[in-house]
Amino acid sequence: MNTLDLKQELINRISRIEDVDFLNTIKTILDNKKKEPFIELSTNQEKELLKASAEGKKGGIISQSEMDKKVEVWLTEK
Repeated sequence: MNTLDLKQELINRISRIEDVDFLNTIKTILDNKKKEPFIELSTNQEKELLKASAEGKKGGIISQSEMDKKVEVWLTEK
């Protein structure tokens, strides 16, 4: 069964459910799935982000690709 088939089956099955508690449970599962993961930053990483935010407000910015490289380095430092 591919992803599209599975989604359609779930939609069909959920549409027939009358139990509000069960539907709320499904909603809770889906709500929890979409939450962004929490990334714990070091003190230096936090300072760097605050500095970058202040610089950005002043118009000093870098490209997204440069920032992606910095983030990749930060995440591998932990």
